[in-house]
Amino acid sequence: SDLQKQEERGELLQPLIFVLLVLCSILLYFKVSLMDPGFVKPEEEVKEGEDKGQGMVIPLIPGDIKLRRCGYCLVKQPMRAKHCQVCQHCVRRYDHHCPWLENCVGERNHPLFIVYLSVQLVVLLWGGHVAWSGLYFEQSREWLQHNILLLVSFLLIFIFTIVVLLLLVSHLYLISCNTTTWEFMSHHRISYLRHSELENPFDQGIILNLWRFFC
Repeated sequence: SDLQKQEERGELLQPLIFVLLVLCSILLYFKVSLMDPGFVKPEEEVKEGEDKGQGMVIPLIPGDIKLRRCGYCLVKQPMRAKHCQVCQHCVRRYDHHCPWLENCVGERNHPLFIVYLSVQLVVLLWGGHVAWSGLYFEQSREWLQHNILLLVSFLLIFIFTIVVLLLLVSHLYLISCNTTTWEFMSHHRISYLRHSELENPFDQGIILNLWRFFC
């Protein structure tokens, strides 16, 4: 049959890989959106100065910086944690609250969030290529009527691709500097950054920053 011939020529491999990537993207979405991003629980409160025992913090953060107690959930916040008013929790190494996921991006799910964006970008680029390859341009009303759905699909894919690409690039840049979106946007309001002698006291070089984040 035609299906068997296509299988023998390997023509079914690409659609299969595409479907698997889409399924992987959906699974990653639910994984990142449903998992604990690093909520600080009352029973896990750190003692003052305990967070400063981490190697990347000791020589860089002034000794007079005190760990503060959250004014909303009343837990003592670890270094780099922030209270999310949407989730009503303090989140360790808080990056941002993502409206796409309806969840915070923090210490535990940030690496998976980057993987999700990467897989999503591949799916969008592949889908955009398929949509573009199906277009042939003619200046006529009949052509527009027959291809309007494909043209709109391509434009939507193009817009989403730009958004995901910019988001992924910006996050990889911040990760390479060992900073978060919240720290980058609110540097002047964060005590441990405002009183530090260094602009970014957590930066240990691109390679070590990436290694610590992903590994």
